[in-house]
Amino acid sequence: MKMTLTALLLLLVMAGCGGTITRHGSPIALSPGAISIQNMTPFGVDSMISDNIKDECEIGQQLSDSIKEAAADNGLELRGVDVVDTSESGNVLKLEITHAVSKGHPGLGHRKGTSIRGELFENGKLLASFSGARTSGGGFLGKYRSSCSVLGRTVDALGKDVVAWIKQPSDNAYLGDESFF
Repeated sequence: MKMTLTALLLLLVMAGCGGTITRHGSPIALSPGAISIQNMTPFGVDSMISDNIKDECEIGQQLSDSIKEAAADNGLELRGVDVVDTSESGNVLKLEITHAVSKGHPGLGHRKGTSIRGELFENGKLLASFSGARTSGGGFLGKYRSSCSVLGRTVDALGKDVVAWIKQPSDNAYLGDESFF
């Protein structure tokens, strides 16, 4: 019994560990100054997201808010804009949500995931890009969470991943979970 409880606690601790950032190429130096980011992350033009997620959940707003909060916690200065202009002077982070999946339900277990793509520009020049994904089953007491709440967990984690990448950007990086179902 004691061994089973220890194994369960170890599994819970490991499950709460952060995702990965797989870097390709050398880190890129970003000039000092604020980074422009869209106030609400848009869904990509070719995104694969069902209408119920778009209509009922606010993951675009949550992702932008999560990035801003994590940036403030890490001493990074972000500037929220309504629409990003990648040709403007200074640093610009262009983001989009590429996929969001909401499978399962509270009674049988959540299987939710969100993927994103981002590009970092400096004075109109593309410096680096990334893609990333996070999945969630709802976490502790997940069966009591709504689908939008569980999707919110994925974009909150992605926001932290994006800020970790901004601190040391590299081109063609992959952020977050190893796989997206």
